Amino acid sequence: MNLTVLQEENERLKALLAQTQATLAEHQAALAASEEARRRLETIVGQLNHEKFGAKSEKLHPDQYHLPLEDVEIAQGVLDAAQERAQRVIQGRSDGASGSRLRNRGHLPAHLPRVERIIEPKSTLCPCGCGEMARIGEDVSERLDAIPAQLRVLVTRRPKYACRRCSGAVVQAHAPEHVVPGGLPTEALIAQVIVAKFGDHLPFYRQAEIYARQGIQLDRATLGSWAGRACFHLKPIAEHMRRHLAGADRLFMDETTAPVLDPGRGKVKKGFFWAIASDDRGHGGQGPPIVLFHYAPGRGGEHAERFLQGFGGQFLQVDAYEGYDRLTRLERPQGPCSSIAGAICADVL
Repeated sequence: MNLTVLQEENERLKALLAQTQATLAEHQAALAASEEARRRLETIVGQLNHEKFGAKSEKLHPDQYHLPLEDVEIAQGVLDAAQERAQRVIQGRSDGASGSRLRNRGHLPAHLPRVERIIEPKSTLCPCGCGEMARIGEDVSERLDAIPAQLRVLVTRRPKYACRRCSGAVVQAHAPEHVVPGGLPTEALIAQVIVAKFGDHLPFYRQAEIYARQGIQLDRATLGSWAGRACFHLKPIAEHMRRHLAGADRLFMDETTAPVLDPGRGKVKKGFFWAIASDDRGHGGQGPPIVLFHYAPGRGGEHAERFLQGFGGQFLQVDAYEGYDRLTRLERPQGPCSSIAGAICADVL
């Protein structure tokens, strides 16, 4: 064995040693992450046990249990990823190697757009030297992707035209009407602000922080003004829905609690959202289904009577709450509701 062969063997052994050390380091890192996730899960379980069996003053409100449960789910994700990494290292597979995995083909909604990509092997030549290999099938996987919300600038140009001969007339398209005349937002942006505020419970100051990350400085007062202007322009639609409900033959009505900030006391107080709905599709009706929400500071029957002002239909479906009894009074301007399904609990429908 000459010196050249010994040097090549030495280099091969060094490379193998480096690869083994790297694999061992990855394995140790995966085990350390797994151990950290396990300790985190034990800590969370201990906290939940303390809150469940500890003193009453130390227990969490039921809504607050979502927070430790989210921590459990995050820690479980870390644990799963660490175990998968350790398994790949032990079996000598790369991160992209295919193994036993859960397939999600066909479970994502069909209306979502599909963006396909094809990952070809490095070479499709037969290792035996037979030439080009034939395609015999494929593995397909679907993953849910997201495109981050992107703000854009909508530029509107209104060209002016004049006659070169007489120079007397100038024509230009009229400026379109906007919720905020001459203002910054489009109607789509205002709709986004309103949905984030009332649908996703995202206060204006938090929305302002989100826009600031995009380099757009908006204060909460500005966002509030936009929402207020939109509410003004939406009033005719709400009034039209109210008139449609008042003329319906049957209605469904229910109320639910809503926490309301009470700055004077530094706490929240209990308010109520009242829902009035009409949907006659199950009875052969042709009208559109409508639901209209009202807010009231209390649950008294006077609020129900006020919201149903003008309703003279035949049926009103409610739960057995006694506040609705005043709707059966003979002296009611529209007359008493001829049938109230008080025995049907609206809370479980």
